[in-house]
Amino acid sequence: MDLKDQLKNLFPEHEETLSPIKEKSNVWLQDEPILCKYEKRKGKPITILDGYHGATSDFKTLAKEIKKKLSVGGSFKDDKIIIQGDYRDKIMTLLIDKGFKVKRVGG
Repeated sequence: MDLKDQLKNLFPEHEETLSPIKEKSNVWLQDEPILCKYEKRKGKPITILDGYHGATSDFKTLAKEIKKKLSVGGSFKDDKIIIQGDYRDKIMTLLIDKGFKVKRVGG
């Protein structure tokens, strides 16, 4: 007896849903695009997100989500998100999926 059968025994009236649940973003969306830059510092590539004009706590939450999804390190300093490595394409797709406008700067 697997887990689905056990759940059916416990909750016989419950119907299984097949549609995926979308995440809702609690971050304020702005009209101006977020700038996604690429730099090298001390010979190592980094990606910088700049140009967010909302609350600092929202931007910190966004930085945490990006670092978690990409499994990379990074920091939040001077109203900029700094991600270790060149992840411009992946970050841009994540931000576009959340509803942000993103502009690629440099290269």
